[in-house]
Amino acid sequence: MSISNMTVFMPSVFTLIGIPGLESVQCWFGIPFCAIYLIGMIGNSVLLIIIKSERSLHEPMYIFVAMLGVTDIALATTIMPKMLGIFWFHVPEIYFESCLLQMWLIHSFQGIESGILMAMALDRYVAICYPLRHRAIFSHQLVAQIGAMITLRAAILVAPCLVLIKCRFQFYHTTIISHCYCEHMAIVKLAAENVRVNKIYGLFVAFSIAIFDITFITLSYIQIFITVFRLPQKEARWKAFNTCIAHICVFLQFYFLAFFSFFTHRFGAHVPPYIHILFSSLYLLVPPFLNPLVYGAKTKQIRIHVVKMLCS
Repeated sequence: MSISNMTVFMPSVFTLIGIPGLESVQCWFGIPFCAIYLIGMIGNSVLLIIIKSERSLHEPMYIFVAMLGVTDIALATTIMPKMLGIFWFHVPEIYFESCLLQMWLIHSFQGIESGILMAMALDRYVAICYPLRHRAIFSHQLVAQIGAMITLRAAILVAPCLVLIKCRFQFYHTTIISHCYCEHMAIVKLAAENVRVNKIYGLFVAFSIAIFDITFITLSYIQIFITVFRLPQKEARWKAFNTCIAHICVFLQFYFLAFFSFFTHRFGAHVPPYIHILFSSLYLLVPPFLNPLVYGAKTKQIRIHVVKMLCS
């Protein structure tokens, strides 16, 4: 690694500083972050055990919940060990290739989670609007194919971000990343070369996944609400609506945090850096923490089996 004209040529190591402006107290942030992570891991693990062991839960809705749980565990585990290493053990260095791998995994899992939320909305749409055909349409084979397509879509769309960084950038202004983990724009901003292509492609990936998924989710729930309010019996309307409450809560909290993090990173020049970093970290840690709590509290079948497990 050589240095020329105040730039770094092909760095082999990056330095993650954690929370800019709060370096002296960020060790205390590790305590709630670690607690959120552990609770999320336990909650999602319990969900997975229950769904796997109870044959009555081997339905598309619960299979998608299990997929969401696996994605949440993988996403949180991708960032948490390194984050705690920065906060508690003062190990901020990360190899260049490891940083790119972490970036790819984070954004891929984010895309997968968004796709699973879309699949869950489509499943509820078919279950409520076409209940007699639901079992025939959403077979286990189709659910597996949807899961594979969602995973491939995210992995393939995010992969060029790695290639563009690896192949286009040779000189960097600095090797210090003002973040807790390796995020696409945080790395791109370090480059001492033209970054327009990287920014455009990053926006394309974010908006193509978000707009596609949000459009399908919104249309699905509009049709669901229209169908529900046409039901003659109040009890039937409430029962149908109640099956969607958990999905709506998860959907709203995921995209609210996602859009706040996205827009403050690109357009929030007046937002203090530590606010952005904290919300970016919570965006990745809160969904794995909340999702099992939401589904455990709002889904009757899961709640019953959780109580059985605790009583036994």
